[in-house]
Amino acid sequence: MKKLSIAAVLSLALSSPAAFADQRIKTRLAGYQEVPSVSTGASGELELVISRHNDFIDFELSYQGLQGVVRQAHIHFAQRHVNGAIVLWLCQTTLNPAPASVADRLETCPQEGTVRGRLTAADVVGPQPPGTAATQQIVDGELEEVIAAIRAGAAYANVHTTPSPGGEIRGQIGNDRRGQGGKGR
Repeated sequence: MKKLSIAAVLSLALSSPAAFADQRIKTRLAGYQEVPSVSTGASGELELVISRHNDFIDFELSYQGLQGVVRQAHIHFAQRHVNGAIVLWLCQTTLNPAPASVADRLETCPQEGTVRGRLTAADVVGPQPPGTAATQQIVDGELEEVIAAIRAGAAYANVHTTPSPGGEIRGQIGNDRRGQGGKGR
């Protein structure tokens, strides 16, 4: 019986492309995806490459046409049409610096252009400020939880600006059936 179980596990592992390859996910960012929606000509794109061992995420965030001064950009944990907690910072500014635990590893957000980086478990931030209730239950360091949320379509990226402090452009990441983001887009 053990041989059958081992064979079944190996068969499943070999049939899973994630077992041998990094996973690439792209999403488009637009004002209409913000909650509430924002009327803006700005646009953006986020590409994530999740390592096959789920131990890091490489990212490239590009955006242009924002109506105001860029304040910050992050990945949040929440489903479509809902605002959620920040779990990963993509870039920061002096107007809105990241928490001290991750600030030294982040680029400054350009007014327009591209930011690239690598995110690891050390970059996952729990509830801010520290010590507040963790209603969404992702805490510092839980990268595999964030990756699971991304794959389930329960994460989004957005870029915040001065006229739109809640976010000017947003894109749902991961499992998206309407073509606004998701694998291979």
